[in-house]
Amino acid sequence: MRKMFLLLLLLVAVLPLSAEGGKIFWGTEAKPHSHPYMAFLEISESESHQKQCDGFLVEKDIVMTAAHCNGREITVTLGAHNIKQRSNTQRIPVVKGISHKDYNRDTKVNDIMLLKLKHKAQLNNAVKTIALPKSQDWVKPGKVCTVAGWGRLANCSLPNTLQEVKLEVQNSQTCQVISRDYNNSIQLCVGNPKEKKATGKGDSGGPFVCDDVVQGIVSYQFCTKKPPRVFTRISSFIPWIQEAMKLLQQS
Repeated sequence: MRKMFLLLLLLVAVLPLSAEGGKIFWGTEAKPHSHPYMAFLEISESESHQKQCDGFLVEKDIVMTAAHCNGREITVTLGAHNIKQRSNTQRIPVVKGISHKDYNRDTKVNDIMLLKLKHKAQLNNAVKTIALPKSQDWVKPGKVCTVAGWGRLANCSLPNTLQEVKLEVQNSQTCQVISRDYNNSIQLCVGNPKEKKATGKGDSGGPFVCDDVVQGIVSYQFCTKKPPRVFTRISSFIPWIQEAMKLLQQS
């Protein structure tokens, strides 16, 4: 009887931890190199303050990310799945970045930035560029697309391996009732409030991919962990992207 009691105590102590560990905020671990456009950004804002973001390769030497991922020094890692194992990855410093001139740090509108790499990436099965949308593209509510990243999980830990999740585009009212700063013409409202699936801290700058075209950039979340999230709507920025790319290629 005593042995049975001790066994029950052990199960009570262990099971909640196991269950919590399985409730991944994101979704599931991605198949290695199934998102070959992914970029892991290590950002130094000062000597004592560092942060991470995600991004994605749009040209051999240009990475797109969120404007709030800016910093004094940025290093991009391409071709990674497990970011602790980088033997076959490409680690390239950023030499120049261009953020949207109307980016607002408080409201996060126009949260988009292009980064020029020190040299061109070597494209292979693990490193590829991703297609940008056309300016007339408009992702409608109900569309389910994929986000990938190395952001925090439900238990607040940082994963070593790339995670992915499928999220549904919401109507504008879903975000507007939470924040009057939400602007549907340049932003996407993403994530079903009835579900727990969402992006986490550290996923900023990552791609929202619909039918092999990147339609959004992970921008910010509201004060609650509960969805939805706000993403930058890339199709609204195509003229700016084209001009910024020209400037970066000339530098």
